[in-house]
Amino acid sequence: MSGQEKRPVTAVSLDLSTQPVPLRCAHCGVTQEPQAQAICPECLGPLEPVYDPDRTLPSREEIASRAPSIWRYREWLPFTGAPVHSLDTGFTPLVDAPRLAALLGVARAWIKNDTVAHPTLSFKDRVVATAINAAVGLGCETIACASTGNLAISVAAQAARAGIPAWVLIPDDLEPAKILAAAVHGARVVRVRGTYDDVNRLCAQLADKFAWGIVNVNLRPYYGEGSKTVAFEIAEQLGWRLPAAVVAPMAGGSLLSKIHKGFGEAIAAGLVSGATPRLYGAQATGCAPIVRAFESGAEGITPVVPKTIARSLAIGAPADGPKALAAIRATGGSAAAVTDPELIQGIRTLASTTGVFGETAGGVTTAAALALAARGAFRPDDEVVLCITAHGLKTPDAVSVRDFDIPTVSSKLADVASLVRAA
Repeated sequence: MSGQEKRPVTAVSLDLSTQPVPLRCAHCGVTQEPQAQAICPECLGPLEPVYDPDRTLPSREEIASRAPSIWRYREWLPFTGAPVHSLDTGFTPLVDAPRLAALLGVARAWIKNDTVAHPTLSFKDRVVATAINAAVGLGCETIACASTGNLAISVAAQAARAGIPAWVLIPDDLEPAKILAAAVHGARVVRVRGTYDDVNRLCAQLADKFAWGIVNVNLRPYYGEGSKTVAFEIAEQLGWRLPAAVVAPMAGGSLLSKIHKGFGEAIAAGLVSGATPRLYGAQATGCAPIVRAFESGAEGITPVVPKTIARSLAIGAPADGPKALAAIRATGGSAAAVTDPELIQGIRTLASTTGVFGETAGGVTTAAALALAARGAFRPDDEVVLCITAHGLKTPDAVSVRDFDIPTVSSKLADVASLVRAA
């Protein structure tokens, strides 16, 4: 694996079929050439992709003719050339959930089911698919990430498929199943003593020291755009119409803010009409800086020290928290935080009513949706989409076998028959 110290990679492109777009500072407006950099060198503002306003956008019919992946929306992804890696990621099912709709008191409920995302059963596969193509286009020889688990697995797996060395840095108390799933793909896994925010700060330093494409640090402008495809898929899978509301988990805040951006772009392109869905954010009470800011009416986010079993959401200083907060407020949505016991029950409720086994973030999203419904956030005629972002087998310790009545009997018919009669 490459650990050699090098000058930071900028605009050198080794694969001309993958050409990342230029970047522009969201604050001062300075435009930069395509490069592995997320912060404006002039004012330290965030850099964002620059899309050609005159590019030809596809019709609904043209999109429908393309392969079922995130790349069917390639005109809204930050490349002018053809992607070369992770061409099969995305277009996960939108599952009708009538029993959950009854619990929420709404007309229809849908699960955007990224528990079956390819290749690693997490929505992070979307953002890594865009990041790895950016890394190749910019000539990065090694990719890396700071991760609470799902991103580490996705980076490791997609780097293995592409034949690119990978380093993943994680908090040392991460769930064993997630550590194993990252290590088995051959990535160099490093456990760092501290929280995710400590790991992220370390990766920012590594981005300056080595010529690595750190997907959620110096490749962040390209990486984050992959989440927009959740919004495009929801709209297309509903027959190019918009739901009334979307509930999504919040860690760094990027998913919810990019869903907002994706709906806006679909409306601007004439693919759908109507208002952007109301957006609702979900966090665990042990790490709820965005929810607390929303509830207090604050403009900024006050960092917290995470203390929750929902480690995939345990980001105390969310980089995109202000954007998520703005998206919630702009759409007339809301936010809710739930306790660890509530999220565990949320996992069970989701599985027992929809057949979808989500990890702790899915439990947070389900429990928060139920809490929001109890507050009157949803209307009887609403169609509500819950974004379930990763598979429950990644956090098997969150729900215990001891919590279920699972008897052991002999192989005799009479013994089983007595159980059936008792039930």
